[in-house]
Amino acid sequence: MKTITTTEDLARFCEVAKAQPYVTVDTEFLRERTYYSKLCLIQLALPGKTGEAVLVDPLAGSLSLEPLYDLFRHEATVKVFHAARQDLEIFFVEGKVFPRPLFDTQVAAMVCGFGEQVGYETLVRKIARENLDKTSRFTDWSHRPLSEAQKTYALADVTHLRVIYEFLDRELTRTGRHKWVEEELAILTDPETYITRPEDAWTRVKTRTHSGRFLAVVRELARFREDYAQTRNVPRARVFKDDALLELASTRPANVEELGRSRLLLREGRRADVAEGILSAVKAGMEARPEDFPKADNGREQLQVDSALADLLRVLLKAKSEEAGVAQKLIATSSDLDVIAAGGREVPAMKGWRREVFGEDALRLCRGEIALSAKGGAVRVVQV
Repeated sequence: MKTITTTEDLARFCEVAKAQPYVTVDTEFLRERTYYSKLCLIQLALPGKTGEAVLVDPLAGSLSLEPLYDLFRHEATVKVFHAARQDLEIFFVEGKVFPRPLFDTQVAAMVCGFGEQVGYETLVRKIARENLDKTSRFTDWSHRPLSEAQKTYALADVTHLRVIYEFLDRELTRTGRHKWVEEELAILTDPETYITRPEDAWTRVKTRTHSGRFLAVVRELARFREDYAQTRNVPRARVFKDDALLELASTRPANVEELGRSRLLLREGRRADVAEGILSAVKAGMEARPEDFPKADNGREQLQVDSALADLLRVLLKAKSEEAGVAQKLIATSSDLDVIAAGGREVPAMKGWRREVFGEDALRLCRGEIALSAKGGAVRVVQV
């Protein structure tokens, strides 16, 4: 099995790949000790059972990934991934490039009726009729040299992917659902999906307290933590965890002595530079003007939900998901149904292919234009 360690060899492989209808791609990376993923290995395979499959070692000092990025920009060759989000984040952060056109077999499998977030191992077993050896899954991919077991495991992630892609591509053509997949992939190739702005980091901190002053301190602490983690490339939890952040937003220490009384702040959070940042963030939050307080998104908590209509929408969703052969949660969440039952319309179920499959009938049900009828184990839509 070939491992590419030079830019020249990578360029040669990528030129061959440009003449192919598709290339399968996967990566191995580490993220436990860094904010951004550390790319450790790239796997590539060309079509056909005997199509060339290679490993690319990005840790080889002289290797440039520009030939691969050039392949990613080559519109005539489809780039096939499974569960591509983390892989795409790596390539966007490192190379400011997205593979186009892109095909994600996890997304396609959901659309083809394999359930939510179906795993690669499941697809290998059900479509390729093979079994995977997962013993190397949690190894240290940054350690060199790689063992033969690691290389075999890594290549299996792109060689079986060829069979899976061709099967799902045929299914999408048969059902006319390629557009459904394209709608889902538009999110994955949007730079905003991978950009975390420190000033918005507070929105990811779960809190039950909606006090404006409290949220102002949470915002400033989360902003400091995110900026510190990004700048130094360390996990945000290594700076301080959410539970410590919420404790600090409640106790609001004004000096090092008060900060030292924190029960939840671990050793890393007591370093001089972190401690200084925490105290500055708390001060900024305390000095924020009321008109600048962040607003908690509690709109859904205040919805006036018609519970009977919500129950009918759940029945309709079940019927429509079975008819389409798509998991219910992929079409609409329980929260989305409550929003619709309360008169809201700004939910994913009212857009794109979801509206076609479920949203239009959901609106008709809300307007009283259709009713639901049960016959045996089946639910039918009846015109009123």
